[in-house]
Amino acid sequence: MRILLTDAGKRFNREWVFRHIDQVFETGETYAITGPNGSGKSTLLQVIAGSTALSEGKLAFSGLTPIEDEDHFREVSMAAPYLELIEEMTGMEFLSFHRHFKPFLKGFQPADILHAVQLEHAGNKQIRYYSSGMKQRLKLAQCILSESPFILLDEPCTNLDETGIALYHHLISEFTGSRCVIVSSNDKVEYQFCRKLVEITKYKWNVGRGM
Repeated sequence: MRILLTDAGKRFNREWVFRHIDQVFETGETYAITGPNGSGKSTLLQVIAGSTALSEGKLAFSGLTPIEDEDHFREVSMAAPYLELIEEMTGMEFLSFHRHFKPFLKGFQPADILHAVQLEHAGNKQIRYYSSGMKQRLKLAQCILSESPFILLDEPCTNLDETGIALYHHLISEFTGSRCVIVSSNDKVEYQFCRKLVEITKYKWNVGRGM
């Protein structure tokens, strides 16, 4: 499968974030979207996820059969610091709820997901009582272990200690396989495994105000 960005641009009001991006993301590959803080990395990832629309250009998914725009969300899973968990739920309840919308990888039950990120002891605890690191582990597990061909990760090691970072890299190496991983980050620890780089600053030199 592939995601294709053609002459893609995004602006807020009259301020362009990026313009004229032509990029292909393919399953079986790993990509890092890099650039300084505030350069538009997260915005580009949100465009790919379908959570924000392009201002110009086109985003398309292609596979063995055509994929309609309204079905793009079925093909992606995303974890980001600004995506909230349902804190009134326990970890087990949250994962059980989530699987109704997007199934997990074959053979994985909610208890297995919690075990994969060493949260089995907190499965019956409300997420509101999780530490920031525990919440990030749950986000990563929910994202990476979902059965989606495209895994989108925005600053994935936010709030993680050394053990959490090691768990993150283990999830990537063990469970992403032939899928596509796209990481938005300016920290090499988070994207050191990525084979291809998309430098967002390359698409800002010709960004101007207005049309």
